[in-house]
Amino acid sequence: MDDFRTLHWVGGVDGCLRMIDQTLLPTEFTEIDCRDVETVWEAIKMLRVRGAPAIGIAAAYGVCVGLQKAALANEDGLFARLDEVTEYLAGSRPTAVNLFWALDRMKKKAETLRGRGTDQVLEGLLAEAKEINEEDRQMCRAMGRFGAELLEDGQGVLTHCNAGGLATADYGTALAVFFAAAEAGKKIHVYADETRPLLQGARLTSWELQRRGIDVTLICDSMAAQVMREGRVQAVVTGSDRIAGNGDVANKIGTYGVAVLADAHNIPFYVVAPSSTFDLSLDSGDAIPIEERDPREITHGFGRQTAPEGVDVYNPAFDVTPAHLVEALVCERGVIKPVCRSEVEKVIGG
Repeated sequence: MDDFRTLHWVGGVDGCLRMIDQTLLPTEFTEIDCRDVETVWEAIKMLRVRGAPAIGIAAAYGVCVGLQKAALANEDGLFARLDEVTEYLAGSRPTAVNLFWALDRMKKKAETLRGRGTDQVLEGLLAEAKEINEEDRQMCRAMGRFGAELLEDGQGVLTHCNAGGLATADYGTALAVFFAAAEAGKKIHVYADETRPLLQGARLTSWELQRRGIDVTLICDSMAAQVMREGRVQAVVTGSDRIAGNGDVANKIGTYGVAVLADAHNIPFYVVAPSSTFDLSLDSGDAIPIEERDPREITHGFGRQTAPEGVDVYNPAFDVTPAHLVEALVCERGVIKPVCRSEVEKVIGG
């Protein structure tokens, strides 16, 4: 997206992470400055920044913020603080593998700089975080190009949650496909699930698509089956927060249901995510940890009580779509089809 940056670094080594507070969209556009690691942790936990790639980038910059007060310590003290900061940030959200990937990459970078003094370690880590940011921007464009080839002019496409520029450093994952298709001259119409309980589709996806001039129609989650039955949708495209080695996909709660509906209506279901979202250490989606969030997100959504006091609530933030329901996986390296371990390993690595 050309007119906003989801998150970026401001200043030098002693600078800060600036991000859009996505909890206030679409009615209020506010940026917040994160000057300590606690603020970064809270922003990730409370979904001020969300989307697997953006969470990873935020975590990388969070390491830089968290080490600033250790700048005057000796190197041993700096590395001890690095362990504290990465462990702390890792506890913010359990499902998005990009979080752990970015933290691990920052720690490995620091090890290559051990012995060169604290200043060089801090400068090297900031450079690494910026590189993670820039790599994501380039990956978004590549995913968009590969994914756009799967769509035809005039199609209706359904998407769930938000996998656009607000979830990444630039163009998005699933939404990058729509932007690239439009730039290639294809006319598509997007149906955006509102995505309960936090309405990322209503608040964020429809906002992004409107700003880019993409035809978008907002629907309630429960309307997806009817929209498909009416023949309005010829493809489904979503993002992902973690993809297991066999191609099972974890994404925002409700995605599995959409995939089942797509299968029932013979509609291809595509998943778009960078290679950093693949977790080949997991044999299947059964091993993906599923975050369970505050019941009040359901009973008191956006400050208004909509359920009786004391009612039991189950609020998983994600679900897992089995690989056999996924027509193809799209990453910055190409299209993975059929979706199975051998094909995933061929493209991502074993």
